[in-house]
Amino acid sequence: MDVLIGGLFGGGRNAIVETAEMFRENAEKSSQRDHESKTAALASFAAEFQRLQRSPFDRMIDGINRIPRPALALGTLGLFVAAMVDPIWFAQRMQGIALVPEPLWWLLGAIVSFYFGARHQAKGQEFQSSIAQTMAMTPQVIENTSALRALSKGAGVAPEPALAPVPTVTSGPNPALEDWRKGQDSAP
Repeated sequence: MDVLIGGLFGGGRNAIVETAEMFRENAEKSSQRDHESKTAALASFAAEFQRLQRSPFDRMIDGINRIPRPALALGTLGLFVAAMVDPIWFAQRMQGIALVPEPLWWLLGAIVSFYFGARHQAKGQEFQSSIAQTMAMTPQVIENTSALRALSKGAGVAPEPALAPVPTVTSGPNPALEDWRKGQDSAP
């Protein structure tokens, strides 16, 4: 019997586990490989979208790029106000716009579409970058959470030092305290 058990499990081997792994993947090792793969992919993705320090010129251009959307929105609202305040003046301006050739309207539409489309794409990429940075922090958050749980269960917590007694200060009789005590004694 010893020879049979030694043959199966001897030498730091487990013949049953090795045989079973030929037909079915080891779930624990598979999970570990998946975790390592996902961690590496997230680290790579986060490194790709690393936010660099922006120069004053870049910040100025970003500020200028923020002007057209509010200008278009406020300009449109201004047109409504102008139509209500001075309809004749507004009608004269709209007659001028009616003379704009159709190809120029198409060009304006293309420019506005490209501007807003490019802006939408840039904002989408910034959003993906922030998600990647957050996901890259996930292993650290899990580690910290585990450490905090261990601390809350008392594992590895140093005993709290005994608190020193708070000294009481007595400098003589306190008339307000004496009056209060007398009121407490006479209360039913």
